[in-house]
Amino acid sequence: MDPIREAMLRPSRSAKIERRGRLISLVCISLIVLVVLAIFFFVASRGLATFFENKVNLWAFLSKTTWAPAVTDAHGAPQVGALPMIVGSFGVTFLSAIIATPFAVGAAIFMTEISPNLGKKILQPVIELLVGIPSVVYGFIGLSVVVPFIRGLFGGTGFGILAGTFVLFVMILPTVTSMTVDALKAVPRHYREASLALGGTRWQTISRVVVRAAMPGILTGIVFGMARAFGEALAVQMVIGNAALLPHNLISPASTLTSVLTSGIGNTVMGSLENNALWSLALLLLLMSLAFNLLIRWIGKKGEMK
Repeated sequence: MDPIREAMLRPSRSAKIERRGRLISLVCISLIVLVVLAIFFFVASRGLATFFENKVNLWAFLSKTTWAPAVTDAHGAPQVGALPMIVGSFGVTFLSAIIATPFAVGAAIFMTEISPNLGKKILQPVIELLVGIPSVVYGFIGLSVVVPFIRGLFGGTGFGILAGTFVLFVMILPTVTSMTVDALKAVPRHYREASLALGGTRWQTISRVVVRAAMPGILTGIVFGMARAFGEALAVQMVIGNAALLPHNLISPASTLTSVLTSGIGNTVMGSLENNALWSLALLLLLMSLAFNLLIRWIGKKGEMK
């Protein structure tokens, strides 16, 4: 073959680098997928052992209110009712999201539409500071400030869903605010200009045009905040009371899936019913995380359709 033709057909150095980069990317992506599948398989195998090996009824596990894996009832069935932890997890998650959403949206509107300079200089650093605070610090502040405040205001011990809600409200506020700011900034400028040109006031433009256009991004931020609240363990464990009882009100001691897991997983033997029941709670948490992710993707697709 002609040397010149052979040189022209030979892959260039940049093409080799690109091919090598693609191979490395493919290996990394494959590794991530394998790790996720391995985690899901391990948690599922241990969590499903409660129902297949220990013969615990699934409906009884989800609906009963007594959590005492080492104790059996009159029929010899173990007491592994997870309903109190499920109610506690959903309670603190939804209440914290309900409280945090108005504050987050209001702060985001102020930072992007009303006073961007002041928001960038003051509010943005504060939000970034809140993100960097460890969970144990939030829990200690809640234990030292929130719990005594609730105890003095409503009586009781001060521990409960209400205390956990206040702590999680502060923890998820930066996440929801940051994602709401990004969603509002992504709204095209000509939307605002068109609204003002048609005679809309500043507030009408913000509330009826900008916020509505950014609604998919705002909802995504709210769901992200809920996902973090649902999976938070240490801070909630310090203020909720860790009582595996069905809460009768917001100020009675309760527990969440994560608080029971963190407090009990180190005190059980691998393969025992107590350990398998805790892995079942972990599987429930994993499935809820998957549900939150699917909800986020659905909201994103609805936003793209618009």
